[in-house]
Amino acid sequence: MVLGRMTDGLTHSLETAASGVSAALFEPVIRLGVTGLSRAGKTVFITSLVANLLDRGRMPQFSPAPRISAAFLQPQPDDTLPRFDYETHLAALAGRTPHWPDSTRAVSELRLSLRVQPAGFFGGLRGPRTVHLDIIDYPGEWLLDLALMGKTYADWSEVTLGRIASRPEAAPFMATARAEDGSLPLDEPRAQALAARFTEYLQAARKVGWSDCTPGRFLLPGDLAGSPVLTFAPLPKPAHAPRGSLWREMDRRFEAYKSRVVRPFFRDHFARIDRQVVLLDVLGAIHAGPMALEDMRRTMAEVLGAFRPGQNRFLSSLLLGRRVDRILFAATRADHLHHSQHPRLTAITEALLREARDRAAFAGAEVMAMSLASVRATTEESRSHNGETQDLVRGTLLDGGKQAAMFAGHLPQDPNHLLAPARNGEAAWLEADYSVMAFAPARQTLNPGEGPPHIRLDRAAEFLLADKLG
Repeated sequence: MVLGRMTDGLTHSLETAASGVSAALFEPVIRLGVTGLSRAGKTVFITSLVANLLDRGRMPQFSPAPRISAAFLQPQPDDTLPRFDYETHLAALAGRTPHWPDSTRAVSELRLSLRVQPAGFFGGLRGPRTVHLDIIDYPGEWLLDLALMGKTYADWSEVTLGRIASRPEAAPFMATARAEDGSLPLDEPRAQALAARFTEYLQAARKVGWSDCTPGRFLLPGDLAGSPVLTFAPLPKPAHAPRGSLWREMDRRFEAYKSRVVRPFFRDHFARIDRQVVLLDVLGAIHAGPMALEDMRRTMAEVLGAFRPGQNRFLSSLLLGRRVDRILFAATRADHLHHSQHPRLTAITEALLREARDRAAFAGAEVMAMSLASVRATTEESRSHNGETQDLVRGTLLDGGKQAAMFAGHLPQDPNHLLAPARNGEAAWLEADYSVMAFAPARQTLNPGEGPPHIRLDRAAEFLLADKLG
């Protein structure tokens, strides 16, 4: 009987393994990671992408579209992850009173299966095949934590305190941190007060547009709220830090945060991604000023050092693990600018991410930067003002619900006109004022076979997916 159970178990294991190999060979899976900094529009991007892959009437530049005979949602393969709530998010965008869906607060997953007729001369002989697209959505705040992997507590404290010293939002925390003596014995209420004050700073920094809001779990603690792993803060290094001191305990908790929070996220989710979308609110950073733009550039350069770019070949994938072989950097909210400004926004994005792009391209990954709008919230119009024609965008204001037309200002043709003052630490733009309005989603009627209106989402899908659907 025991031998029979062992035989049955072995048979089941072999069948499961064979099924997995068969699926990998005949039903390929594309794992697409979608991330970005706060307010970049991850949830809207995924919702619109899925809707426009299910109904492809607005995807003229997505070359596999005519060969897709069916697209349908399936249960996600990972039973331990929440499902991305696609239906609720689409209802928010396309309802009678459209509104932007809630932001990403945890990792979620969605599987979209596509029945595709292979291209080429022999495509008709082979018949259609199934390709699964697994979309992994994770908070941008967690992405930022990857930059902590190569830092010690002392390094992180020194860099963080130096970076935030001049920020008004950090003044209360800086006063508290400078008054602390890290060599004194640990006092838990003091440690909790330090962590609480630092968390208040992170919340304020995110609100005003700073990018480097780490550790990310301080902003989205979940079930870790109040735990020691989230009870630390950067401190000036004392001359001597004996065992049991505040500094030593903060050091220990920082290392625990990396090992218990950051590494599992990297291992279980991030390291298994094939293709990656990085969404950026470049317009918001420009509006916030040179220091915010430089902060975004520096933060993304640090974070993307944690990516594993390269080409995925069969043997290397088995021996070395998956690599991200295509990365799309997308500046969102392109609908806030007239289309004549889009090439300039794309050029600024490319220049902003030059270091990260070059590193990924050198490792063998294909990299693209573009400007897009996952859901178009505005229309374009032109008006005469003082004898000049101005290109405007019109939409419904998020606050108040009134219609308004906006001229965001002319972005410079040369990206260095923005990046140079940003690198030099200028406090404000000297030659121009770049304004940004927050628009609500436009009311829309989706015709059969059409997803939500967008700008260049089909080009994004072409870059990310087309080669796998050939």
